[in-house]
Parts: sequence; C-alpha cells; structure tokens
Amino acid sequence: MEIVKIPNMDKAEYDKLIEEGFLSRIAFQGRKYPYIAPFLYVFDGKFLYFLATKYGRKNDLFRQHPYVSVEVEKYSSDLSCYTFVTMQGYLVQLEDAIEKKLIREKFVHMIKAHNLSKNILAALGHKPEEPIEAIASEERSNIWKLTGVTDIVALKNL
Repeated sequence: MEIVKIPNMDKAEYDKLIEEGFLSRIAFQGRKYPYIAPFLYVFDGKFLYFLATKYGRKNDLFRQHPYVSVEVEKYSSDLSCYTFVTMQGYLVQLEDAIEKKLIREKFVHMIKAHNLSKNILAALGHKPEEPIEAIASEERSNIWKLTGVTDIVALKNL
C-alpha cells in the first residue's frame, strides 16, 4: 500500500492563504503541555500581527517563552478542500506609538472588510456595543508581531 503525501504549497500560495484569512491559532510553550489559543491577525505582506488582551494565561506564557507556533487554515465544510500553514517564530510586543496606531487601524479595516460580528470586540478588551474604531483609538490590548520565523510548513489537498 502506497502512502500518499499531502502536497506542499509554494510561497505565493501560502501568502495568499494568510492574506485572505483573519483567524489563527498560536501554540505557546506551557509548563508541561502546550497552550493553544485563537487570535485575530492582520498581515502586512511580511509580518503577522495579533491583538492580545492584557490579561490571561497567554500573557504569562508570552513573557516566559515568546517562541511560538502559529497556524492559519482554510477548509470546506466537508473537508474536501483544505490548506494550512504553520510558522515557528517568536513574538515581540510593539511599543512604537505610530506603528501601534497603524496596526490597530488595520484591525479595524479587517473586521469591517470581513463583516465580523461586533461580538468579537469582547475578545479584544472592548464591549460589543462600542464602535469598532475604539480598537484604533484606545489601547486595551497588546499588539504582538510574529518575527524570526525559522520554519514554515504549508500543505494543501487542492
């Protein structure tokens, strides 16, 4: 019996997957087990950026071990089509006020472009009844940037 391997995606294909998406999973190093959490992201063509509330286990794990694995996927409801990319790198917290403002504006644009529910605001430190623009005008969340990517695995069945 022959084992069939899932084909690799080239850079243009996985960049397109990342550009079209907005939801990822980040795996942090835990004490004994990894800790995996979902995150909204934006992609500027080179780096992925994540909004992270300023509370919770992820913040402690980020400070202890900023090295993470990030996964972005897309699949059909019956799984007849699927693609995914995983990237290993490390997170840095943005500190520059201008850069943070620009990235926050990208998040506002992404939420509007994908017509996401305002309920997502609760995952970003805001009340759902607040205007989406509050993400850009207030700093209720940290902005993390994925950098130092050392390994990318991108597979597809298409």
